[in-house]
Amino acid sequence: MVVEKRRAEDSSSLVPVSKKSKNEVATSNKNKSVLQAAPARTSNLFAPIMLLEGHEGEIFTVEFHPEGQYVASSGFDRRIFVWSVYGECENLSVMSGHTGAVMELHFTTDGTNIFTASTDHTLGLWDLPTSQRIKKYKGHTTFVNSVQGARRGPQMLVSGSDDTTIKLWDIRKKQSVTTFNSNYQVTAVEFNDTAEQIFSGGIDNDIKVWDIRNHEIIYTLKGHTDTVTGLALSPDGSYLLSNSMDNSLRIWDVRPYAPQERCVKVFTGHQHNFEKNLLRCAWSKDGSKVSSGSADRFLYIWDTTSRRIIYKLPGHNGSVNDVDFHPNEPIVVSGASDKQIYLGEID
Repeated sequence: MVVEKRRAEDSSSLVPVSKKSKNEVATSNKNKSVLQAAPARTSNLFAPIMLLEGHEGEIFTVEFHPEGQYVASSGFDRRIFVWSVYGECENLSVMSGHTGAVMELHFTTDGTNIFTASTDHTLGLWDLPTSQRIKKYKGHTTFVNSVQGARRGPQMLVSGSDDTTIKLWDIRKKQSVTTFNSNYQVTAVEFNDTAEQIFSGGIDNDIKVWDIRNHEIIYTLKGHTDTVTGLALSPDGSYLLSNSMDNSLRIWDVRPYAPQERCVKVFTGHQHNFEKNLLRCAWSKDGSKVSSGSADRFLYIWDTTSRRIIYKLPGHNGSVNDVDFHPNEPIVVSGASDKQIYLGEID
């Protein structure tokens, strides 16, 4: 396992797209009247749009640190990059160890570790301060497409694989605690808010809800007509967001005593295509917006109340595979098949 430290002056660091002071205003010399005002800045990004370069393959997964000062990324080149969000967005470290593409990564809730799912059939647990892999979890027999951590309680992971299984892991142990058989390839997994249930999506188009204690399916969310590619739980834990190759994003009511028809919102506009990448999805931290990548190279953001597209952000030259919202500021991050990451300021 190789751990590289990258310097700010490395060519793989950041390319600023534009540089404007926080409150840049142009005035005339004659009467000091305002001629043109730059758009008001809404975040502490160095510039409204920042481009991060350094990956040597498609980027499949990006996420902000829980406190917002870092962003992590990974993908086809098997390496996990950690970047600074602020200043010139230096590439702080590169962690290596997986022998297959990294399909998904997330920070632990305390922000000290990163966990990863890979096509090398394993999961990894990485220590952020030292950039070292501290655990390698084996058990799946083929590609691991998705991984997620529990929000509360014991530190647990759930993983989903092409081997049709969903595995539950205690991060302190090398072997899985429980295995659920889905009968179909599993492409996305998520915990509920109390980590008593697991959501899984796969190539059968359905989202299954598993009871961890009883090892059984409680109910199934039906509505998508093609493979489910991403799942994300709302900040308050009441709703589940799903992305699918049927070119729709759906919100499901996953509260215990919700009505039988649990699909409450459908969003359209983004695209999946023949590449069949696992396009993920995300909630803003206040739950007012949802976002998804798209095969048409745009990042889409919808208002959850009106269901309208409020942003369609250009810039990428390949499928946008993953997105995330900053925990504290109006900033989004996107990772794409063009090997690039954008940090963008929104209103």
